[in-house]
Amino acid sequence: MIDPISKFQRWWHAALHDSPLQQKSAVCVSTVDAQGIPDGRFVDLKAADERGFVFCTNLDSPKGLAISDNPNVAMTIWWDHMGYQVRIVGQAQAFQDKMADQYWHSRHRDAKISTLALQQSQPVADEQLLWEQVTCFSEKFAEQEIARPVNWGGYTVVPQRIEFLTFRESRLHLRELYIKQQQSWHYQLLQP
Repeated sequence: MIDPISKFQRWWHAALHDSPLQQKSAVCVSTVDAQGIPDGRFVDLKAADERGFVFCTNLDSPKGLAISDNPNVAMTIWWDHMGYQVRIVGQAQAFQDKMADQYWHSRHRDAKISTLALQQSQPVADEQLLWEQVTCFSEKFAEQEIARPVNWGGYTVVPQRIEFLTFRESRLHLRELYIKQQQSWHYQLLQP
């Protein structure tokens, strides 16, 4: 049986090669908030290995707060140009400061400035205020290294289920489900 993480990595690398997508590593992460309301949003997938699927975020954002209440999340990826879909269900675990620092240092300076200047998902009176805040922080940190704020980090989604769908025009899609049970992956074909 093929290891689902290895299969994912092959699909991901193939999807990135000659991809027409602007956001090549975008994945939808879905959470459920304290009131039981689901919410989905796209994030940048940073890594995928035997430990899980990694993304970074503002930990005080709605997704971060939802994960702190309920770490069960779903991830959905659709590579239309290849006809591949991947669905992942697992638990999000915040990663340590050292790993957060590594990802922070790999970010573009503009992304760092925006993270410091803005309060993700909070209301704003008008767009001009956003530009003014970013400009202010750009000037403030013009000649300085920008340290990672304590509320910025990320999560590793430890998968419990991974489903691969290979799209077919006939609608007889190939659906392959892997379920983790006691440290082993079990394979099941699903009807389309």
